[in-house]
Amino acid sequence: MPLTHFNDDGRARMVDVSLKPRTDRVATACAVVRLNRATFELVRDGKLKKGDVLAVAQVAGIMGAKRTSDIIPMCHPIALTGADLSFELDESANTVTVSATTRCTGETGVEMEAMTAVTVAALTIYDMCKAVQRDIVIGEVRLTHKSGGKSGTYNAIDS
Repeated sequence: MPLTHFNDDGRARMVDVSLKPRTDRVATACAVVRLNRATFELVRDGKLKKGDVLAVAQVAGIMGAKRTSDIIPMCHPIALTGADLSFELDESANTVTVSATTRCTGETGVEMEAMTAVTVAALTIYDMCKAVQRDIVIGEVRLTHKSGGKSGTYNAIDS
């Protein structure tokens, strides 16, 4: 399948979705934030001086989803009908897995909004924790589910 974000001259373009049917679309993405034990405990217990890290990351992720088209050049601005984030704390690995689900009814999908939401939330966790730990690792940002539209449903094998 050819790349769709280039015109006949090989220049970048925003894909025209005006002829696509409006469908209900859902996407879920996740990211993993790796902390050391001391930082993990501060996040878990809500003891960082900057406040409740996960509450702030929740709001930041939603804001990120809403602003995706402002920071990803070829992304269509879409009317989200929902955005929600969740956090899974793994005590044994000192990780926070951030998950986001985004929804819309429209001509194009919401995968980029879900991916942006988890990335912004993970960056917010980093920002709030960097005073106590500089070597935080953010990784494994990926799409785990999408449904709606012509390409149908996708589920990551291990999600």
